[in-house]
Amino acid sequence: RSVVVSGVEDEVARIAEKFAGRGRRVRRLRVSHAFHSPLMEPMLDDFRVVAESVGYRSPRIPLVLSGSGGPVGAEYWVRQVRDTVRFADTVRALDGRGVTTYLELGPDAVLSAMGADCLENDTDAAFVPAMSRHEDEEHAFVSALATIHTRGVPVDWKAFFSGSGARRVDLPTAAFQRRRYWTDSSAATSVPTPSGVVSWRYRESWQPLPDTPASTHGGIWLVVVPAGHVGSARVRSLLDACAADAVRTDVVEVADANRAELTERLRHQVREQAPAGVLCLLGLDDRIHAEHSAMSRGYADTITLVQALGDAAVTAPLWLVTTGAVAVAPGEDVTSPHQSVLWGLGRELALDHPETWGGVIDLDASAGEHGNAERLVRALSRADGEDQLAVRAHGNFVRRLERAPLTVTGAPPADGQAPRSRSWRPKGTTLITGGTGGLGAQVARMLAGRGAEHLVLTSRRGRAAEGAEELERELVALGARVTIMACDVADREALGRVLESIPEELPLTAVMHVAGVAPRGAPLGELTLAEFAEVGRAKVLGATHLHELLADHPVESFVLFSSGAAVWGSGGQASYAGANAFLDGLAHHRRARGLAATSIAWGPWDSGLVDRETSVLLHRIGVPPMKPALAAEALWQALENGDGHLVVADFDWPRFIPVHTLTRPRPLFTSLPEVQAVLGAETAGTARTAETVSGPAGLISRLAALREDQRRREVHDLVRTHVASLLGYDDPADLDMRRSFDALGFDSVTAVDLRNRLVSATGVTLSNALVYDYATPRKLADHLLGHVCPDRGGAAAGGEDASVLSRLGRVEEAIDALAPDELRDTGIAARLRTLATRIDDLTGGVGDQDVAGKLEAASADAVLDFIDQELGLTGR
Repeated sequence: RSVVVSGVEDEVARIAEKFAGRGRRVRRLRVSHAFHSPLMEPMLDDFRVVAESVGYRSPRIPLVLSGSGGPVGAEYWVRQVRDTVRFADTVRALDGRGVTTYLELGPDAVLSAMGADCLENDTDAAFVPAMSRHEDEEHAFVSALATIHTRGVPVDWKAFFSGSGARRVDLPTAAFQRRRYWTDSSAATSVPTPSGVVSWRYRESWQPLPDTPASTHGGIWLVVVPAGHVGSARVRSLLDACAADAVRTDVVEVADANRAELTERLRHQVREQAPAGVLCLLGLDDRIHAEHSAMSRGYADTITLVQALGDAAVTAPLWLVTTGAVAVAPGEDVTSPHQSVLWGLGRELALDHPETWGGVIDLDASAGEHGNAERLVRALSRADGEDQLAVRAHGNFVRRLERAPLTVTGAPPADGQAPRSRSWRPKGTTLITGGTGGLGAQVARMLAGRGAEHLVLTSRRGRAAEGAEELERELVALGARVTIMACDVADREALGRVLESIPEELPLTAVMHVAGVAPRGAPLGELTLAEFAEVGRAKVLGATHLHELLADHPVESFVLFSSGAAVWGSGGQASYAGANAFLDGLAHHRRARGLAATSIAWGPWDSGLVDRETSVLLHRIGVPPMKPALAAEALWQALENGDGHLVVADFDWPRFIPVHTLTRPRPLFTSLPEVQAVLGAETAGTARTAETVSGPAGLISRLAALREDQRRREVHDLVRTHVASLLGYDDPADLDMRRSFDALGFDSVTAVDLRNRLVSATGVTLSNALVYDYATPRKLADHLLGHVCPDRGGAAAGGEDASVLSRLGRVEEAIDALAPDELRDTGIAARLRTLATRIDDLTGGVGDQDVAGKLEAASADAVLDFIDQELGLTGR
């Protein structure tokens, strides 16, 4: 949060410099004195004399006092000058008493902003400033009254309107457009959902995919294979299967790819004919990379291929192929966690490059190559949007997310492993990698509070890490023995020494692998292999070393902290998604061998690593940060439940699904009843809105009475108004309809908001991706016009004059799109002047001099009439 430091200037400056050096935001306040500090003490006696001269009475409105409290008298105000102001504690105390509306009386909105920071993000509290320096006083105050009124606070409106001449009036009796705003209980779909932390629990499942008739593969497919693998049984079988299905292929071999060189090869390869698709088998090479030990050769070459395809402007859909990277059936082994990373990479490609993403297909590691190849080729011909498939001997399967209820005691877990006890407790020693960081510290607190005997916390800086000593004292106070050690978990020997140092009387029984490096958020095309490898050092190498070093020392719990980025994706986080998908694969690999393993793909934690701006964004897109105490409870549930792979996230489905499916379908979520309800409500809502706006007072009826040019202006104004409102324009006229939505500042959330507004206003079924399909507000308005008036051509809606005006409108658009040099070079201006002269000759129009004379002598009303007549605005 934030804290104010007040005192001697030099001392305060040193403190500020220290915090700034730690990356904290520091700002100097503009004040006249160092209030609430020892520097105020010389004036306290004089101030007390003044304070004692004031009469005090019991307040009619109850007061809640900050600081030490006590009766409101002279001493209270003296203490206020010197003592610390416990503003956050006071606000939280009010919140604890059930207060939800706070009205700030003062010259600005400073306390309202601070108050919101004092409470949790999901609170229903509203902080309402009565005035703001950025807003007109009357408007701000009336807005504040209106806001608290809508929140149930009684307002004396009689006193407010006194002397204004305002009076009550009856509502008009005109025929209203009837629209119901309450839920129709007879038609509503009730979706029972779990409550509390249990409602955050999800797991992946695999559903059989019915065979469908294969469509024809048109064009040539690029098949990209690791160098030297063209003659392998797998590649030969695949090429034979393609040939048998009349699929033409062009093979590209890649080894230790150089991005620039591969780009040139691809440009040459597709010069004569653009490919219909790209099938990448590079990931099958899971040998460790010579330079970057945290990644395989195939992963590195796949990253370079994706970048080169973008550089070469190849837009064909890309399909990645793995084998043994996912576990479809209970107890199935993931034989290659290094290929699992490609599934995480695929989640990012689906988000960041939806237009060129095909999907990822995992082949059966134990099946014959011929059967694998035939099923793979058939899967590539599907057109149903499925982009996560597994080919197995007994059929094809697609990945889905489903609820993960807590297992009844004694019942087998969903992964088919032996049931685990529901009374797990942290005995002996628990190792927490990344233990002094934000998440690691939260895990340590949870375990210490649940009776952990000995906690070993590792991090790169060990005891020198910020807050490490304070954390140690806190954990010891909870009853745990604590050891903090400096160790880079990517260093196998250093990690081995940590494990050897664990005391025999407190043997290692649990591992929490929390360590990780925050990646640079950027599109994949801007990242280097070194950045991918750096993110993988702690995640991939740390987990691998722990897995290998503990091979002869089985532990009761082996928990890997994965991320939702590996399951549903997170824009610009390709390296992070891949590294966490490795953890998911390793957990399946261990459990198939009878070893303990739990991989949890977490949604965001509100652990101090999420700033307020990010928190607001996460709320908007439907994955709000989880409170650490509740997330820790979900971890405890997973440990007691013996889960193998779990997804824990606080999804707000009505917000999340429209945003996440903005650019393409996401079948991963379609098995969840809540998601089905959201998607169904969108469809039903669109239909209901269409019925509403078709009434006599609706948009369509208004447009029907207008000429074609007038209809076009009306729809353009509609789009302009909504776009300007979403972007915060004071005047919609300031919006440049020719600028792209991207340049205007639209994001995925704003795009969904615009879509919902336009659907509500027009009743037209619109895609969530409309701002990507129609790049500017003008193009979107033209598209919308064709839908709201699809059967009204120029002649039918006003005769030839409307058709001519429509054509003139298109000429105007074309002129707007030209650069000044093009306008001069084409002679358009001269041709338009000639055309205007011809019109004057045909209509007896006045010349420029006559116009000037008339305007000079005319009244204002006459000038306006002249503009209407001369510019064709009459009747608008």
